[in-house]
Amino acid sequence: MAQQETDQKTEGGGAILEGEGTVDDEGFLVDTRDAEARELAYRERGTSRPITVVGNPVLHKECQDVTEFDDKLAALVDDMFASQRTAEGVGLAANQIGVDLKVFVYDCPDDDGVRHVGVVCNPVLDELPPEERNLEDGNEGCLSVPTAYAELARPDYAVVRGQDVQGKPIKVRGTGYFARCLQHETDHLYGHLYIDRLGKRDRKDALRQMEEGTPRYETVPNA
Repeated sequence: MAQQETDQKTEGGGAILEGEGTVDDEGFLVDTRDAEARELAYRERGTSRPITVVGNPVLHKECQDVTEFDDKLAALVDDMFASQRTAEGVGLAANQIGVDLKVFVYDCPDDDGVRHVGVVCNPVLDELPPEERNLEDGNEGCLSVPTAYAELARPDYAVVRGQDVQGKPIKVRGTGYFARCLQHETDHLYGHLYIDRLGKRDRKDALRQMEEGTPRYETVPNA
């Protein structure tokens, strides 16, 4: 997911500290601890790759489940964090760098400015009961639809269940902007872009913005 146009990110630094993979009393992943150090370690090991854009077939179909939690997956995650930072995004799905696997990474603030950093494999969004489903309009963008933004209503709370890079079950929750990120990235892995949720006119406008803009990062030309 692209940053909000006014969103700012801080540079990472430091070494990995203990605590990665810990959960709170309700079993949710603690993804705020040592966020800066963990993000830096991931991307320093990785190599940035170009971003696939709307129209590329890998973005428009459901990805394959992750079944091998090995060094190859770990290296992919490192590359995804490096690619996400190069593109100045807050979330990135594997198919956005051309890899047909259900995994996404994120480095995203919530509405209180708290930084969340993590990885989710094989994500599934919880279906919220009606009393918890509060839609919130927000300006949304996508690294695979570069330079384009559109208003889109999404629930302001989200829970994603999946696995970490070792294959252990995890669940992640978010509110506000971070909830939007979790939903956006999970959508990617099932073949949906945010513009697919827009009305015909707004989708057309987003594609026009993309056509008229110039990405600030390397993209993969569509054949």
